[in-house]
Amino acid sequence: MQSIIRSMTVAKVLAAHATEKGVTISDLSKLCELPLSTMHRLLQAMMKQGMVEQDEQLKTYKLGVIWLEYGLQVYDSIDYISKIRPEIEQLSKEVEESVYLSKPLGTEAIIVERIDSPNNPIRIYDQMGLRIPMNIGAANKSMLAAMPSAKAESILSQLISADQMTEMKKTFDQIIKQGYATSHSERTEGTSSIAVSIKDSFGQVIGAISIGVVSFNLTDERLEFLAKKAIETGNRISQRLVSSH
Repeated sequence: MQSIIRSMTVAKVLAAHATEKGVTISDLSKLCELPLSTMHRLLQAMMKQGMVEQDEQLKTYKLGVIWLEYGLQVYDSIDYISKIRPEIEQLSKEVEESVYLSKPLGTEAIIVERIDSPNNPIRIYDQMGLRIPMNIGAANKSMLAAMPSAKAESILSQLISADQMTEMKKTFDQIIKQGYATSHSERTEGTSSIAVSIKDSFGQVIGAISIGVVSFNLTDERLEFLAKKAIETGNRISQRLVSSH
């Protein structure tokens, strides 16, 4: 059990540094709070299983491709993905922007799909697998607004203060009224996002689709168009999920 916990700790640290050139064993030892000798044995065992790869020139370590292989197998086994992916592909073509699918995971949401438009060289780029606190971003707020209030408040109570909770509830009321959520320069300066939540056949929030745009291109007319397309897509997805049961 201890080895599994240590291996997952190493994996989480490497995942957090996935955009870099890897992490040295000394840095891993510090970040995981393990002796160098223990870290060396653990990395050797993880490398044998394909969980970790080493850059022999830089002497750094990265996650192995086995994580991607297993992740894709699980991802493709999820039935609703096959119903959602064609819709977000179509949405990306219609709006000529990057479209994302996010899934809630406790106090965070994870980006599980991204479709980029080949007709738009200016892209809002968020990595698949990126985790974002549920109180941040249009996609996450659209999901919270669609959840039962008690559940949304339980999640938010772990992230924000009581005063912020009051303001967030006002935001949720607006999202429910207009049917979509927006965010502007909330995570990245000069970017905006328009999002709608998705529910399964049991009425449970299972995710959100969002459109990422560069803010200087976002006129009132463009925002209205993107929101309309996002709502239409969200409704079609929900209908497909309901009709499949």
